[in-house]
Amino acid sequence: MKLSEPNKILITGAAGGIGAALAQAYASPGRTLILQGRDLISLHALTRQCERSGAKVETQQVELTDAPQLTDWLKRLQQQAPPDMVIVNAGVSSDVGRLGRGEPWPAIRQVLDVNLISAMSLVETLLPAMRQRGSGQIVLVSSLSAYFGLPLTPSYCASKAALKAYGEALRGWLGPYGIAVNVVLPGFVASTMSERFPGPKPFIMPPQRAATIIKRSLARNRARIAFPAPLSWGMWWLGILPPDLSLWLLRHLGYAPVSHCDPDA
Repeated sequence: MKLSEPNKILITGAAGGIGAALAQAYASPGRTLILQGRDLISLHALTRQCERSGAKVETQQVELTDAPQLTDWLKRLQQQAPPDMVIVNAGVSSDVGRLGRGEPWPAIRQVLDVNLISAMSLVETLLPAMRQRGSGQIVLVSSLSAYFGLPLTPSYCASKAALKAYGEALRGWLGPYGIAVNVVLPGFVASTMSERFPGPKPFIMPPQRAATIIKRSLARNRARIAFPAPLSWGMWWLGILPPDLSLWLLRHLGYAPVSHCDPDA
């Protein structure tokens, strides 16, 4: 499928990290960016940067876990001309802690609501207009942890694995209708979320480098955009090897709690 240059791009989670870097990478004269995020100060700073590059920018401070607020925003988007490209990037994480105390249910629910439920809601709301038009591009930012779950971040890995499967299924369904679907599988990218990850972060890269890789691969309509190559190769093999062997490797590489604790301690 040959893709045309997108004139109107929606990016969720644009206040920092990969989202902000993608906004800057796509900002150019004649292009409209719709940027969603929770940090209004960061969004305003990003808006000024993108406008200096010639882009028209619309910002939206909406909490994706607030169902009424999300629904209202999606209805307003539905009434407008649909974006040519939708980059579903917003994400949060949770972990069991270095001592393995576990994830509280509210944290797990937030991870699923932001990373998966709101992502699917956004896609399903904007999809009818794309199908009617017969063109569009949907980009789902998953994670290399979708290949094999890391013991430190069970709910995050579950949400990203589900998003990967969802995107790959959409690609098979929507391709004949002129709609491209791409799944992005980044490794560690410098961000506030990465800083909180309680394990090793090999091959970590700046978000600008990640945005360059993603933008180039989206133009080529690659089904999976997985990087960096060494970590992608390693995570892929973890999903192929017998699970107990993969878990043994992860424990010895530092991707498991350092001890088992009394849950009541």
